[in-house]
Amino acid sequence: MENYIVGLGETLFDCLPDGKKLGGAPANFAYHVSQFGLNGMALSAIGDDEDGRQIIRELKAHGLKYHLEVVDQPTGTVQVTLSGNGIPQYDICLGVAYDNLPWTPEIERIARNTRAVCFGSLAQRTAQTRSTIYKFLDAMPPLGTLKVFDINLRQNWYSKEVIEESLSRCNVLKINDEEIVKVSALLNLGEIVSIDPAKELLQPINFEDQVQQLINTYNLQMVVLTCGAFGSYVITSDEMSFQPTPKVKVADTVGAGDSFSGAFCAAILAGKPVAEAHKIGVEVSAYVCTQPGAMPAYPQELKERIRFGE
Repeated sequence: MENYIVGLGETLFDCLPDGKKLGGAPANFAYHVSQFGLNGMALSAIGDDEDGRQIIRELKAHGLKYHLEVVDQPTGTVQVTLSGNGIPQYDICLGVAYDNLPWTPEIERIARNTRAVCFGSLAQRTAQTRSTIYKFLDAMPPLGTLKVFDINLRQNWYSKEVIEESLSRCNVLKINDEEIVKVSALLNLGEIVSIDPAKELLQPINFEDQVQQLINTYNLQMVVLTCGAFGSYVITSDEMSFQPTPKVKVADTVGAGDSFSGAFCAAILAGKPVAEAHKIGVEVSAYVCTQPGAMPAYPQELKERIRFGE
């Protein structure tokens, strides 16, 4: 088994104020996993166009493995604007290459050799790619693999049906404080008061019941709940880890959540306890926030936070 760690779904260009940057949550995830020596791979589709060829050049420059099907539609792009706090806002184009990812024998081979995968909701907005994602998840080895649903609700590109089907196929859910309010309403999990205005902190009592419902209903191993500047939680059926968000000088937050996912997943695969894996994910995400773009190079001390074979 080749033990791929796959970012599955959209690979695209984020068109930022200072130019185009390679992006898409799955590709970002694969890059950040690969920083710890794992066999990260971006799996998506591109167009037969200059943007597609540039994506290949960028992935090669970042040292990231990839499998990109070339299809008739144009390579995906997202127009990204940043708020004064560096928070990204997205305008996501429809009818692009990653909306048309086919199921092929090579993709099936990759799936059968995949140790962990991260996928979201955006690439599931079309039946074609949604079908390929589900076939990929179903073709993975049945035991000992991580299937991370990093929900990433974007604009209106999601539905109750997509969320329920994805939850039924994953074993780790990553979600933020705004998304859990939306998901709780969609799935009738009960109302959440997301922010305590007196303390300006998301309190466990406000989401714990909903998270446990998700764990129990969909047989999840864990839920990762990120709350921006207020901190983050990792919840399992019998423990809850909290980490405050470090205060750093933010360059931008593009890719920060994906770096958290990649580092956390790498740490879990290395056998780290949940609380330690959580801490590593937070440290990596904080570093990425200090760097421009979604795929900065890591300093050696960060890479050494996770070592395999020890």
